[in-house]
Amino acid sequence: MTASPVPRKGYLFVALAAILWAVSGSSAKYLFLGGMTPLQLTQARVTLSGLLLLIWLVLRNRSLLVIPPRQVPYFAALGIAGLAMVNFTYLITISKLNVAAAILLQYLAPVLIALHSVVLLRERLSAATLVAVVGATAGCYLVVGGYNLDLLALNRQGVLWGLTAAVSFAGYSICSEKGMRRYSPWTVLFHSILFAALFWNTLGLVWKGAPPPVDLFRQTYEPLQWALILYVAILGTLVPFGLYFEGISLIRSTRASITATLEPISAGVISFFMLGEVLEPLQMVGGGLVIGAIILLQLRKEYDDATPDLLRRRHQAREIHGA
Repeated sequence: MTASPVPRKGYLFVALAAILWAVSGSSAKYLFLGGMTPLQLTQARVTLSGLLLLIWLVLRNRSLLVIPPRQVPYFAALGIAGLAMVNFTYLITISKLNVAAAILLQYLAPVLIALHSVVLLRERLSAATLVAVVGATAGCYLVVGGYNLDLLALNRQGVLWGLTAAVSFAGYSICSEKGMRRYSPWTVLFHSILFAALFWNTLGLVWKGAPPPVDLFRQTYEPLQWALILYVAILGTLVPFGLYFEGISLIRSTRASITATLEPISAGVISFFMLGEVLEPLQMVGGGLVIGAIILLQLRKEYDDATPDLLRRRHQAREIHGA
């Protein structure tokens, strides 16, 4: 008997999304080396992706654009305190660290979510969670070059921004999950991007250091820079999110999360060929620890989700046998 092609397609979608995200990180770093600032690229990313997503949803399913007025404060907070900060902290981390190291730092988010569940939601601290937290912490220490005081001093700002990116991503993931229980992932994503774009395009009116509204269209970029900006907005944002959502619909979200760890691995390879960036051996070991911690947490989650159903089946089997 051959395996169903549906799960394979789901894994393929998520893997492709991870690779597209990885290329986006190296593309962003290339733009920063060419003089573009993380703030400018953040504004460009949310503005272009928001406009394109709006057009796509209008043509495909306008109902996904509609939310009740009472939900506007929730989506405004999700977009401004959540996605706007996730994008900015992620990109500024890439500007200061190797692309793979920056992505690995943001991948600490699942570990932070697990800690949130234990500390604030009073969930039981399992051995798997404890091992994952310790492994991720040790991995983070190695990834940022903590074993080399000179390297750590050089990367201090990048490390702080990377940890902030992980916290932002963890917070956005927790809060967006609430919205996805009631609305389509596309509805949550669109309104998050909408409010993030409004925030970054109006910040320039009140803060001198921010780009003026829609600063993207006031700049003169070279063709290659425009191509990379469009890549980050389309193939680095909208397309991989679509593939990831489709992948989750075909395979369990926990399996999708594990498959998505292909992103930092791909980022290391792509940034080497595209930018000449190289991680030291101990940094690679640290990356392996971080990825291993994520996989362990996701496998534990899948086990916890499956346990009630397994116990129910055993109970039914005992009843049948007893009858």
